[in-house]
Amino acid sequence: MKIRKLNNGERPPIDLLLLADPSLRIVENYLQRGECFVAEVNDNIVGVYVLLPTRPKTVELVNVAVCEEQQGKGYGRKLVIDAIKVAKEEGYKTIEIGTGNSSIGQLALYQKCGFRISGVDQDFFIKHYEEEIYENGIRCRDMIRLAQNL
Repeated sequence: MKIRKLNNGERPPIDLLLLADPSLRIVENYLQRGECFVAEVNDNIVGVYVLLPTRPKTVELVNVAVCEEQQGKGYGRKLVIDAIKVAKEEGYKTIEIGTGNSSIGQLALYQKCGFRISGVDQDFFIKHYEEEIYENGIRCRDMIRLAQNL
């Protein structure tokens, strides 16, 4: 797997980004302000992440997604590790990430990659998303915020 920054003029893989964030409006908003990176296997895009500067010396990993056929192969972990490496190289001191309270697999992955829970944004998904989201039989209501010092 090769990970690279999206080229100027290259269309971001919206279908993949929508796997991790079902709001096209929100995805388009952070794509305009952030840096998009893609993972390729045999010249096919199989994964994506977006880094979004939020405060001085702080960047947020706002989207991490792997196409469904390639999930379970460790690509998500490689994307998160690459995002941490890029953030360090770009001089950030803190990297943050948020995920839904129902995203059990993602919560485990992020903690295995060195993130620690830093807060909870209660009712985030109720306030910012029109449709109800369910994962693992749990209603996604709260944004679990995690951070890592670089």
